Amino acid sequence: MTFPGAFFRRGGPIKRFMAALSLLFILAMPLSLSAADIFPYAIHKTVLDNGLTVIIVPYDSPGVVAYYTVVRTGSRNEVEPGHSGFAHFFEHMMFRGTEKYSEQKYNDILKSIGADTNASTSDDVTTYYINASSSALETIMDLESDRFQNLKYKEAAFRTEAGSIMGEYNKNYSVPFQSIFEKLRDTAFTEHTYRHTTMGFLADIKDMPNQYEYSLKFFDRWYRPENCALIIVGDVKPESTLAMAQKYYASWKRGTFKLEAPNEPGQTASRSAHIEWKNRTLPYVVLAYHVPAFSDTNLDGPALDMLSQLMVSETSALYQKLVIEKQEVDQLGGGWAKRRDPYLFTISTRVKNPENVAGVRKEIESALEAAQSHPFTEGQLARVRSFLKYSYVMGLNTPSRIASQLALYVQLAGDPQAVNRYYTLYDRVTPAKLEEVAKKYFRPENQTVVTLSYGGAK
Repeated sequence: MTFPGAFFRRGGPIKRFMAALSLLFILAMPLSLSAADIFPYAIHKTVLDNGLTVIIVPYDSPGVVAYYTVVRTGSRNEVEPGHSGFAHFFEHMMFRGTEKYSEQKYNDILKSIGADTNASTSDDVTTYYINASSSALETIMDLESDRFQNLKYKEAAFRTEAGSIMGEYNKNYSVPFQSIFEKLRDTAFTEHTYRHTTMGFLADIKDMPNQYEYSLKFFDRWYRPENCALIIVGDVKPESTLAMAQKYYASWKRGTFKLEAPNEPGQTASRSAHIEWKNRTLPYVVLAYHVPAFSDTNLDGPALDMLSQLMVSETSALYQKLVIEKQEVDQLGGGWAKRRDPYLFTISTRVKNPENVAGVRKEIESALEAAQSHPFTEGQLARVRSFLKYSYVMGLNTPSRIASQLALYVQLAGDPQAVNRYYTLYDRVTPAKLEEVAKKYFRPENQTVVTLSYGGAK
């Protein structure tokens, strides 16, 4: 599971050098991608009578197919007090089997076809994937359609899995960075369900073994065809694949439950929190600002993407100053995390010397202030546009990567074509727009700061 704002660079010196070299190479490319569609492959989209969206993308990968099931349900959907964490819980329970295919039989069949399978949950979505031979497509569709319509598990299995969730929580939050983002969300949000992480509130996780009946209700509400999409990419034919989807999924019944996510009131004063870590660690500082939800028509999101690159990427002046020249921090990253509802723009850093924490924070805030009055040049924007477009296209090189990218835009907008609409917006962002967006969101009263240190240093 990926935590929001987790943009820190990892790896040894050689890996970091090669990553930086690749970044500089892309930035140096001429901007030749036109304002036409950024997604280079044909998208065949059909909505079945029951509301299930089927997206098929033929791709030149002989004998290989990626099969993604996107459930537009994440921790955002956990609107009832005391029941956070259930979207992530179902990431686990969905592998418990059905009357037709027990857990063991399901796993045995996947092993027999050499399939790679897993799942992940985030704020807005739970995604299940299988990468396998395209000759096994009907076997995969039979397995997946069965478990999404007929999942069965007993209370004993539920309790066992709930206990493993507690263990996963303890493991995840033994890491300073992930604990910081748990605190950040709980501080930055007061009403919206983004207040808790995908894992859920600790008190709810502890009580989860007692929530068997609620788990059945959760599944009945959200695992419905109108809330899901199939994304099938690779060595497939659209017509026969769609007919197969009709065969296996047409009997899936629509649901009736509607979500009303709570609105988050505007922040009117700066907020802060501190975590005193019990083990030795370098201090961390995270600054966050409320920003809008994803939109494929509004320029604020693309402007925030570009500000992310201009302000905290490895080529930014702030990174060069704090990481390379002054060597006061060993990690710096951040940006806008796209969400269905208004979320956060974050900047995160780890400081080498506790005595420099205040100074590093001041340097970051000064850079944010400068963006409001000293706009970036059109030349800088052109290089960032080139990087964003080329890096996106260069990543579409396997069926699974293609499917995962489409899954992101299905998650956000319910429509894979949103990726094309979104990327055309970059060409309309100007230096003046960056200045406007920086002034709009990087305000002191819109700021939340969380620090973490050993021994009480802030």
